[in-house]
Amino acid sequence: MHRHSRRPSDRTILVANDGAVANDGAVANDGAVASDGAVANDGAAGHESRAASVVDYIGLTKPEIAFLVGISSIAGFLSGASPAIDWLALGGVLAGTVLTSAGAGALNHYLERVHDARMHRTASRPLPSGRISPLAAARFGFLLCAVGIAVLCPLTNWLTAALAILTVALYLGVYTPLKRRTVHNTLVGTIPGALPVLGGYAAATGHIDTRGLAAFAVLVLWQLPHFYSLAWMYRKDYRRGGYAMLSVNDASGRITSLAALASTVAMVAVTFAPTVWFGATPAYAVAMAALGLWILDAAIRFYRETSTTNARNLLRRTVFYIPSYVLAIIFDRML
Repeated sequence: MHRHSRRPSDRTILVANDGAVANDGAVANDGAVASDGAVANDGAAGHESRAASVVDYIGLTKPEIAFLVGISSIAGFLSGASPAIDWLALGGVLAGTVLTSAGAGALNHYLERVHDARMHRTASRPLPSGRISPLAAARFGFLLCAVGIAVLCPLTNWLTAALAILTVALYLGVYTPLKRRTVHNTLVGTIPGALPVLGGYAAATGHIDTRGLAAFAVLVLWQLPHFYSLAWMYRKDYRRGGYAMLSVNDASGRITSLAALASTVAMVAVTFAPTVWFGATPAYAVAMAALGLWILDAAIRFYRETSTTNARNLLRRTVFYIPSYVLAIIFDRML
C-alpha cells in the first residue's frame, strides 16, 4: 500500500543538506576579528576572505555534478575503447568534459540567480547572497566552457567537441528555461545530462553506434530517479522558486515515486544490453544484477512509503550508482 508518511519540516532538511550556510556565518567571526583592531588579525581576515572567494567560485561550478559528468565520460570512453587504451584521449575527454560542465554550471547559476534567491536551499549560493557578481560569474562560466572545448578539440576529435557544445547549449538554452514552464523539464534535461557519456564513447571510437547509444540510455534513465527523489525532498522550495517540478503538485507523492520506480526498472534492464548484444562478460552481468537489486530496493521503498528519508536514500544510491557502473565496466575489460 502506498502511503504518505509525516516528514521532517523543510527547515530540518535544509539545515541538514545546506550545512554550508552555517559556515557562511563566518562573517560573524570576521566581525570579531575586526573588533580586535589588531593589524595581524586584519591580515588574517583578508586571507580568509580570499579563501572564501575561491570556495565560492568552486561552488559555482557545481562540483558534484561535474564529478558525475566526468565519471560518465569515462564510462562512455571505456565502453568503446580498444584493448590498447589511448590514455591521452581519455585524459583529454575527462578534462575537457569536466571543464565544460563546470562552465555550464556557473552559467546556470547566472541564469537562475533571481529564482535561487527565493529558495531556502539555494539562497546562500554565491550569486543570490551577493558574494560574487553576476558579471564575474558569467565571465567565469564562459571561460571554463571555452577552455574545455579548447582541450577537447586537439586531444579527442571534432565529434566529441561538438557533443560538448551541444550539451552546454541544450542545458542552458532549453532545459534551464523549461524548468519554470513544464513538469516535463526533467525528461528534457536527461538529454544534455547524458550526452557526456556519448562524448566519451565518441572520443574512443570517433563515431556513434548502438553500443554508445546503449550507454547513453543508461545515463538518461539514471537521471530520472536521481532528480525525482531530489524534487520530492525539496518540493516546497521548488514551489517558492517558481519551478514546475512533477513533485510540486503531487501531494501524495504517488506520481513522483512511481515515475522514479519505473525509470529505475528501465535503467536496470538497459544495463544488461552489453551482455546480451555486445559481448560483455558474465561477471559484468553479475555486477549489474547486484547493483540493480541494490538501487531497485531504494526505489521500491520510496514508492511504498513516500517519505523524505526514503527519497534521500534513493538519491544517495543514485549518486553511488554511476561510479559503481564504471567500476563494473573496468572489471569487465580486465577479464
